[in-house]
Amino acid sequence: MKKRHKRIVFIAVSLAALGLGVTLVLRALNSNIAFFLSPSEVVAKQGVPDKTFRVGGLVEAGSLKQEPDGLTIHFAITDTVNRVPVTYKGIRPTLFKEGGGCVAQGRIGPDGVFHADLIMAKHDENYMPPEAGQAIDKAKATKSLVEK
Repeated sequence: MKKRHKRIVFIAVSLAALGLGVTLVLRALNSNIAFFLSPSEVVAKQGVPDKTFRVGGLVEAGSLKQEPDGLTIHFAITDTVNRVPVTYKGIRPTLFKEGGGCVAQGRIGPDGVFHADLIMAKHDENYMPPEAGQAIDKAKATKSLVEK
């Protein structure tokens, strides 16, 4: 085999390996992406079936209920216009409370209840995830336009 042919084979094999590597990385990243939706968007679209996504807003006052097993909680996340019922089984964050900011990651069930795998609570009274704050502001603006 000539030097030129060896070089062409080497380049072809290198490009194939690079393509395979890029494909594997993109597939891994795609499976770990979780989109953020506000409660109003979840109600309008009914979430994304069989896909993991995040929903964020405020924990609705009076909606937090804990089951006797001590791990399962039921609550609602609201953006002051719409609400999404949520079920979570696990140890809840220390700062998780009614009226506080919250982002839950999971899937929406056929019953319309969001089954969370992960709950993240705000860490102080001044912090709210940017997406949740924007969703609440947008919902308030929509509510004020409807009332006029």
